[in-house]
Amino acid sequence: MELSQFFKSVIDQDRAAVVICNLQHEIIYMNAAAVERYKKHGNLLGKSLLDCHSPASNEKIKRVTAWFAADNAHNIVYTFRNEKENKDVYMVALRDEDGTLIGYYEKHEYRNAETMPMYDLTD
Repeated sequence: MELSQFFKSVIDQDRAAVVICNLQHEIIYMNAAAVERYKKHGNLLGKSLLDCHSPASNEKIKRVTAWFAADNAHNIVYTFRNEKENKDVYMVALRDEDGTLIGYYEKHEYRNAETMPMYDLTD
């Protein structure tokens, strides 16, 4: 089994929305949580992320991707605090094995305490 299948599974199992974009800002992948979260916008695969944001946000996205491209050590930027959902949002660089920037994704980190019982294996 290829390692890429394991990485895809990690993203697919994440309960937070994961939207992956290439350097042309095209949405190339959405996990199930992202599809559910953004379903009111229809199928976004192949669409430009920039069409989903305001001009001010688009400028920030472009600035961050330029910063990512400037240095291989530039890999994560805190972009937003959502008090209503108690989460922080980051843009994260995606790089190939040589360190070349190939895209980016938005990472959501929820700060709510887990409500799932520990080690609950019941159906």
